[in-house]
Amino acid sequence: MNYKKTKITGMLFVILLAVLAMGYVKVERFADRKLNIVTEKIFTLPAGTGRVGLEDLLVEQHLIKSHFWFAWLLRVEPKLSEFKAGTYRFPAGMTVRQMLELLKSGKEAQFTVRFVEGFRLQDWMKVLQNSDYLKHELMGKSDDEIAVALGMKDAINAEGWLYPDTYSYTAGTTDLSLLKRSHQRMVKTVDQIWQGRDSSLPYKTPGEMLTMASIIEKETAIKDERKEVASVFINRLRIGMRLQTDPTVIYGMGANYKGTISKKDLETPTPYNTYVIEGLPPSPIAMPSEASIEAAAHPAKSDFLYFVADGKGGHTFTTNLDSHNKAVRVYRDLIKNKNEK
Repeated sequence: MNYKKTKITGMLFVILLAVLAMGYVKVERFADRKLNIVTEKIFTLPAGTGRVGLEDLLVEQHLIKSHFWFAWLLRVEPKLSEFKAGTYRFPAGMTVRQMLELLKSGKEAQFTVRFVEGFRLQDWMKVLQNSDYLKHELMGKSDDEIAVALGMKDAINAEGWLYPDTYSYTAGTTDLSLLKRSHQRMVKTVDQIWQGRDSSLPYKTPGEMLTMASIIEKETAIKDERKEVASVFINRLRIGMRLQTDPTVIYGMGANYKGTISKKDLETPTPYNTYVIEGLPPSPIAMPSEASIEAAAHPAKSDFLYFVADGKGGHTFTTNLDSHNKAVRVYRDLIKNKNEK
């Protein structure tokens, strides 16, 4: 009798082992199963979400079909349940195990925002407003309020004081923190270039050098021309000649600018109208590139006082008004011939 009981117990034990082995195999197969993703998926795991909550999210978003094997996977491999809250990037072809390992690692998805040189602060704010997964703290704030939020004390506003580049961030990052990174980088860049500038230049402050750089940025996109453009404006400053640069007029017009400048616009006083005011405008008119700041700090040595577009993407530089007027006529004739073809 005891022998039969022992035999039955042994058989039950073998069956149990077989069942457990089969279950383990199925759990492992489930772990190696791909998520139901056709293209990349951005997945957010809220703070405080536990195992059951994660199961619910995965099923609700159709990433897995049922709770059963997922729950057993976390029981068999409890270390996989040590996931961290955040927003993650799930690529197509990712397995359940790879997903759990990613959630455990805490390596959140990285997003990017590109701040383009030559754009104004308000252009950058529009870029931020349209960027995914950002937390907005600056929406609706004026330029002055943004400057205060950035901790700027001496500048009129934040225009010009942000470094153009592509910045990475994780979900929930604030727009203010991104601008602070950009501002700190620009402050460091301006300080370094200011320390090594040509000491004979008529700048009183780093801000004036940055203002000049912003004008250069708006006047030419050709790297090799920037120092020549800088030399024109420096030469004008030295002899007391007005800068007379259209981008400053446009900036001063603000929302009134509709794509063209009239004679009246050139004659209408604003703090930025360099056809009317003497010297530099009170602040930058755009976010300059580092190349333009370098040009402002190390302009070419020249006698140029004028420049005009040459119709080929560059500019013609001249030293006197007669030569400048001839260059203007050449440019106008070239444009006229192009329009007639």
